Amino acid sequence: MAYNSISEIIEICKEDGISFYEAVMRDTCKDTGHSEEENMTRMSEMWRVMCEASVGYDADLKSRSGLVGGSGRQMEAYMKSGGSYCGEFILTVMAEALKMGESNACMKRIVAAPTAGSCGVMPSVYIAVKKNHGFSDEAIVKSMFVAAGVGQVIAARAFIAGATGGCQAEIGTAAAMTAAGLVALKDGTPEQIANAVAMTLKGMLGLVCDPVAGLVEVPCVKRNVTGAANAVVCAEMALAGIDSAIPVDQVIDAMREVGDNMPSIYKETACGGCANTPRGLEVARMLEKS
Repeated sequence: MAYNSISEIIEICKEDGISFYEAVMRDTCKDTGHSEEENMTRMSEMWRVMCEASVGYDADLKSRSGLVGGSGRQMEAYMKSGGSYCGEFILTVMAEALKMGESNACMKRIVAAPTAGSCGVMPSVYIAVKKNHGFSDEAIVKSMFVAAGVGQVIAARAFIAGATGGCQAEIGTAAAMTAAGLVALKDGTPEQIANAVAMTLKGMLGLVCDPVAGLVEVPCVKRNVTGAANAVVCAEMALAGIDSAIPVDQVIDAMREVGDNMPSIYKETACGGCANTPRGLEVARMLEKS
């Protein structure tokens, strides 16, 4: 995709009187050489695999480290018990994010959105939206193009990998993409989409990538949950008409600045943060012996 800024997409939307989705789809067709129908079919397959990953979740599986597995089932049981602070929608998001992250850690099939480590954010929110708000599959798939457009801009201006920018670039980007898609689902304006992205990224600015024993398990899986929740609340703020004080492209640039200046021990090297705690080091030693 040719866009290098969110503001560029917004300007095209204004000039041509089209939606954010239409601007992204038009460029996607040009880039791929495929028709809109063909591109919709390909994205629909991504959505299908996300749904299948949820249905195929196996709560009895444990990751190689033994640190991950079964939390999705625990969250669903808690949701059914009643009395929680959150409503059914947010609880569903939490359960689905755990299930997706655990499935990734247990080597099940998932969709990298945009990375495997952040695979629980977007699917969890969309699955909850489908279950609780009744949006059609077509509407969800179209909003996924909006999310993809945002992800492309972030990748072009900054980064999406924890190894280059910390977890702010990985789960932060996934959350920002998801927030954009949520606003689009509610027919939010391009400006509201931009505000949702900006507020989401600001909320995760500086988040480090510190996987225990170098595995995409701890704290990654549970961070998918917090990233998904962040996407929801920022989308709601944007839909309420709340603006980001800092323009979205400047926030993306700030994320790049923070990532560039982040010490390497916090960029997927398993040398700092949670990975360098006594328990984190103990797990690493245990796995080395196994």
